[in-house]
This record gives sequence, C-alpha cells and structure tokens, in this order.
Amino acid sequence: MNNSKVWEDVDIYFSDHLKTSDIVMDSILKENLEAGLPAIDVSPNQGKFLYLLTKLKGAKHILEIGTLGGYSTVWFGRALPNDGHLISLEYSQKHAKVAEENIRNAGLEHKIEIMIGPALDTLPTLKGKGFSTFDLIFIDADKPNNPSYLKWALELSKPGTVIIVDNVVRNGRVADDNSEEPSVVGTRQMVELLSKESRIETTAIQTVGIKGYDGFVLGIVKE
Repeated sequence: MNNSKVWEDVDIYFSDHLKTSDIVMDSILKENLEAGLPAIDVSPNQGKFLYLLTKLKGAKHILEIGTLGGYSTVWFGRALPNDGHLISLEYSQKHAKVAEENIRNAGLEHKIEIMIGPALDTLPTLKGKGFSTFDLIFIDADKPNNPSYLKWALELSKPGTVIIVDNVVRNGRVADDNSEEPSVVGTRQMVELLSKESRIETTAIQTVGIKGYDGFVLGIVKE
C-alpha cells in the first residue's frame, strides 16, 4: 500500500470515529464541488483542529484571510461564543457567494462577515471599521502574498493572538532554496520574516492525510 493510500485511510478512520464531520459540513463540501470551486478546503480533521484551537484560545474575534467556500469559516464560527465575530476576506465574488450561502445554511450568518476584494486592499481598512485587533488570525489565501499577510496579521494582533498559516510545506518544496515557484518563494519569504521577528513565537507542523503532504505554521504573539 502506498503512503498516500495509508494517509487517506487513517484520516478517514479518525474522521469516522471522532466525528470530525456531519451533515452540515459534508453539505458545504458538496456545494463547493458543485459550484466548481477548487477542492482545496482543509480536511475534516484539520477543520476540527481549528475548531478545538479556537475553543482552547477562547477566541471571540477572528480574522480569516481566504474564505473559498466557507468550510474552515464555518468551523471557526461554530467555535465562537454567541457574542463572537469573524471577518473573512475573499477575493472572488463567486467564492464569497457560495460561502455566504453555506454560512446561512449553517445558521452562522450572525457571527460571520465576508468582505470581498483583494485582501491587501481590505486589511488596511479594518482598524477604521472598528476591527483593531483579533484573538486568532488564519492565513489561507494566495501563497505569494504570505509575507504581506503575515505583516498585517502582526499589525492586527495583540499579546496572546494566535496566528496560523496554512499550506506551508508545499509537498516538501519549501525546503528547496532554488525553487522559483511563486507559492514556494512566498512561503519561504514568510518563514524568513518569522525567523527574524521578535514579536512572535512560532513552530511548523507537517501533516499528512486526505489532502496529501503539507503542514502549517502556528504562532503566538508575545506578551
């Protein structure tokens, strides 16, 4: 049995036994597929991890950079308290429309707001709209802009803010310092920034599963 088959089987085993999905979450993935969105959502186990991390943090204010069809958005929204709020930034109007419908079907429209447009245009406006800091920031958008997203995440953080950057392993290519692939270059530039950044403590976790071989960066802004 090849590695990818093992990873997928194990992922499905844990998902089935630990109930990391349900009818609502399955329907979101189905709607995203039928709408022609790329199948790049986090896996059910990863979504549940984000949910649990939000609970552990006790986050009330979340910023998500990259909505897609709202799969991870709904996981975050489920973890928020009744007075919590999530801002999700999405470039594509098509993706945002699908996400908004998924969020309504999940009964979370009162907690979640999608802002449409290039994130690097929207991020500078958040403080003026009353969103000065966030408890948790999830970066899962176009990878070449990861360095800029990280800078804005730090700008919109406070001591104790959790910052997560998804898809950083690039199937192992992140370790290739000769790579010219824009997503790899952007990710490596972000890691270089983190290596010199004194305001945040970070680590990287490699993952395998139904999404293949990847990983994420996890950091906490210092007190």
